[in-house]
Amino acid sequence: MIKNIFLYTLVFFALYFFSHFLHQSFIEKQKIILPFSLQKVYLFHTGFSLLVCMNLLLFSNVNKIIDQLGFIYLGTILLKLVLFSLLFYSSTIINDSLAFSARISLLIPLIIFLLTEAFFVSKILKRKE
Repeated sequence: MIKNIFLYTLVFFALYFFSHFLHQSFIEKQKIILPFSLQKVYLFHTGFSLLVCMNLLLFSNVNKIIDQLGFIYLGTILLKLVLFSLLFYSSTIINDSLAFSARISLLIPLIIFLLTEAFFVSKILKRKE
């Protein structure tokens, strides 16, 4: 389990540094101004995805919760969307006229980390069957 926690941490932080660097470089090269901090968006997704994977890994060792892990994961996805909306409310929700580039810049980290998170969660769920 320690090996898996180290692997998850390594993968999520490597994904953060690599994808944030590429995304920020592209934004700067195109001279796009975003109404939010791209770094904070990436940090939120990194931290929350890492937290979800580690908690599900720990919960997978509790016999009473094993059957409910899939439902717990679905609940964490909803919680992630709600927390993201609350934290970035002023720069995303209030600003009705987000440019297309800003919308895509919010969607890219979400997709990257959600796919990675789903991959690790599926490995956890398959291992416990």
